[in-house]
Amino acid sequence: MNRFASAITAFALAILAMGAAPVAAQQATPAVTLEGLVKLEKTIEENGKQKVVLEEPKVVVPGDKLLFTTRYRNAGTQPVDNFVVTNPVPDAVRVADESALREQVSVDGGKSWGRLADLTVKGEDGNPRPATATDITHIRWTVPVIAPGASGMVEYHAIVR
Repeated sequence: MNRFASAITAFALAILAMGAAPVAAQQATPAVTLEGLVKLEKTIEENGKQKVVLEEPKVVVPGDKLLFTTRYRNAGTQPVDNFVVTNPVPDAVRVADESALREQVSVDGGKSWGRLADLTVKGEDGNPRPATATDITHIRWTVPVIAPGASGMVEYHAIVR
């Protein structure tokens, strides 16, 4: 790997690490803890069949697929209702289509939310255009109820730009 590729990899990993930190929004509750993880998705062949494996992202290059996971846990004694988990999307990646179409997203830094198909952004000509997965700045989930002691996770797929 040349010095340029090595510097790009180090920069991308630093950006990914910063962007992996989830943010609890609207319902910041001290009883709920969050942990953000990023894994590299690789397809390998095993016994003649293709299989997806998750690895630590030591080196990433454009086109690599990543899985961003946020684990949550209610360490309190009361249930938590409608807990919102918001993740900023790192600039070094774009949300993969399957996640972009399924989740609530923002294309304006978290100011407004909706399904990707319902959102617009300002085009290069200044006129509104339909938003695409590359425009997503944040992604979020609402967990209806987290019982005391319960845990779970939310995740999205992304592709390195």
